[in-house]
Parts: sequence; structure tokens; C-alpha cells
Amino acid sequence: MKLLLDFLPLIFFFGTYKYAETHAAWAAAFATEHFGFLVSGGKVGVDEGPVMLATLVVIAATLLQVLVVKLQGRKVDLMLWVSLVLVVTLGGATVWFHSKTFIMWKPTGLYWGMALVFWGSATFFGKNLIQSMLGAELELPPKVWSQLNRAWVLFFGAMGVLNLYVAYNFSESTWVSFKAWGATGLLLVFTLAQGMYLSRHLPPQDSKTEEAEKA
Repeated sequence: MKLLLDFLPLIFFFGTYKYAETHAAWAAAFATEHFGFLVSGGKVGVDEGPVMLATLVVIAATLLQVLVVKLQGRKVDLMLWVSLVLVVTLGGATVWFHSKTFIMWKPTGLYWGMALVFWGSATFFGKNLIQSMLGAELELPPKVWSQLNRAWVLFFGAMGVLNLYVAYNFSESTWVSFKAWGATGLLLVFTLAQGMYLSRHLPPQDSKTEEAEKA
């Protein structure tokens, strides 16, 4: 359930865009009729319809995501707060100024924002966020925790650059597909690679059993 909730805005964004892409005239008319007051000039063009409508949907979906987490009594993750701020500000700018550029920068802003948080926490406050999140479950040497934190910083930084490369060198439709599936796939591959790396540094199971018996 939590996994579905995490990907809900992305699923809605992709689904709305792909439907609107094949019904561009309807999307433009629908957005103009129902959301024209949010748009400079009050009218959405046919070429703008798909991304404008998808942007409005992802803003609503992200707000709903935060609301559901709050109603469940759970803590809203930092990444979700950052995503909410970016999608509302940059998504709102996309809608008002009729420019897809703002929403295309949103993933990069999120990636670079997280890279900055991970780097800044370790550099200026001596707090390794990866260790804070996983330290209760994994026992690793300080050097490994440091390497993991650095790996996430580099990954987020590279993903921000890659998002802009796709956005400015390929079609709008290709960027939407990359945002939904390409970026998600790369995150999955990176997470799996990290798991394989961690497995090499975890204490042997026998050692854990002996320590538990001594305790």
C-alpha cells in the first residue's frame, strides 16, 4: 500500500499525459474550461494541453499523497515535502506561464535538493542520513556508511543532469516516459547494486548468532 502511495503522483502524471496526448484537442478544451482561471490569458493551446493537464493532476495527487500520510498518523518524509514544494511552485509556474520548462526542471530540483541535503548534513553537521535511516537494521563500519552517503549524493546529482539532458534533447513525450519508467528503473538498479555492495560488508551470520547468545 505504501509503495503504491509513493508512486501515485507519478502514475497519475504519466497516465494523464498519455491519454491527453492522444486527445490533445479535448485536453486543451477541458483545461481551458475548468482551469482557465489558473492560466495566464485564460486559454490553453492544443500543443500545451497534455502537459498542462498532467501537471495539474500531479499537483493534486501530491497534495493528496501528503494528506493521506498525515491522516494515517505517519511522518511525512523529507523527500515528499521537497517534492510537494517543487511540484506546487514549478508546476504552478508551468500552468500560469504556459511553459513546460518549469515542470521539466522539477525532477532535477528534487534530485539536486536531496543531493544537497545528504551532502550538507554530513559535511556541516556530521550526520550521515543513510546511517540514520538504516543504522538500526544494519551494522556497518563508519567508512562504509560514509561511502554509501557519498554514493547517494553522486547518484542524485547525476540523475538531475540526466533529467535535463533528456528534457532538452528529446521530445516531450520521451521525457514523460523517461520520468515515469527510465528514472524509476535507474533508481531500482542503483538500489539493487547498493544491496549487493552492503552484503559484502555485513557481519557473518554466525557472529550475530554468537553475540545474541552471549547477550
